[in-house]
Amino acid sequence: MIRGSRFRLKGWQQAAVAVGSAVGALLDPRRADLIAALGETTGKPAFDRVLERMKKSPEGREILLERPRVISTNVGHAWDLPDNTFGAAYARFMGSRNFSPDDRPPVRFMETEELAYVAMRAREVHDFWHTLFDLPTNLIGETALKVIEFEQMLLPMCLMSVLGGTARFSDKQRSLFYQHYFPWALKAGARSTDLMCVYYEKHFHEDLEDVRRKWGIIPAPPPPRPNATIAVPL
Repeated sequence: MIRGSRFRLKGWQQAAVAVGSAVGALLDPRRADLIAALGETTGKPAFDRVLERMKKSPEGREILLERPRVISTNVGHAWDLPDNTFGAAYARFMGSRNFSPDDRPPVRFMETEELAYVAMRAREVHDFWHTLFDLPTNLIGETALKVIEFEQMLLPMCLMSVLGGTARFSDKQRSLFYQHYFPWALKAGARSTDLMCVYYEKHFHEDLEDVRRKWGIIPAPPPPRPNATIAVPL
């Protein structure tokens, strides 16, 4: 059950919320609630496709049946796992940034419980993807992850976030992103498995590098040294 109030919007209302959310998110990219609203009001066809893929995947069907939530009461054991594990890497990522898995905004604009869960799941696995792809949470790292999310889910909000993110880059950041991170993110998103069909919580105890190999994850390359030739992982 996805708790919180959900609203059924008419077409013009949905468009109004989408436009208002887009404008607000561009003005203040820290507004997670506006970014979430934008994703929901523009993303129903994409979430429908993700739902159908999950129904065709054994692990995806298990997720839909059990509907796990990435909240502190369910993932807190990751902090007690051995250092080499995926769970421990996730705990380090969250702890080093003082993040809480409970901070995600609720889903408000999905018409059914099933789609609301898929939208919430996409929101909650975001930090798992940061961990797996070894991406920082700065503007470049978040924008690169949005490229991967678009490759995986075709959410319009992800594309809009990339355009909005790069518009805020300095010239140096823009050059670094498009020459170094963007080509890597395109390749990484296309080569990895269907990441919405992974029951991450059941793999916490596994070695981080093992799960990366199993899921076809290409971690982000380190930033190039000054005057170094930029190479994209093959």
